[in-house]
Amino acid sequence: MLERSHIQSSGFDNVSEDGAVTGFRVRLRQPNYRGTRVSLIEGIDVTVDGDAYPAAGNRYRIAGREYAHGELEGSLDVRWPVGTWIDVIVPRAGGLTPGVHHVETIVWYRHPYFPPQFRPIPVRDARHATIIL
Repeated sequence: MLERSHIQSSGFDNVSEDGAVTGFRVRLRQPNYRGTRVSLIEGIDVTVDGDAYPAAGNRYRIAGREYAHGELEGSLDVRWPVGTWIDVIVPRAGGLTPGVHHVETIVWYRHPYFPPQFRPIPVRDARHATIIL
């Protein structure tokens, strides 16, 4: 079951590649009142303990496939349905230290039915989450 907060406490952990910790991931549930096409997400900014990780440098794991920031707009057939989650993978050599961290996210939505001067729409969330060894 997904938590009320967009930022999920499960799925917040360090990620490894070839035995080396290369970053961390933040799991998010769909914050919109309905699902959306991935191509309408301009990106997701992550801030942990005051350190900002802009959307352009992050990767996104959606429905088992990983996307670079630049691939989101062209992913016309991929959806992020309500009741599901995605992982935002943030590159950071060594990852995060074990313990409690203050995590903030901004999901940038581009609603095609909103006038251009009101796009993208930021959806913000913040909470404390724990990295476990």
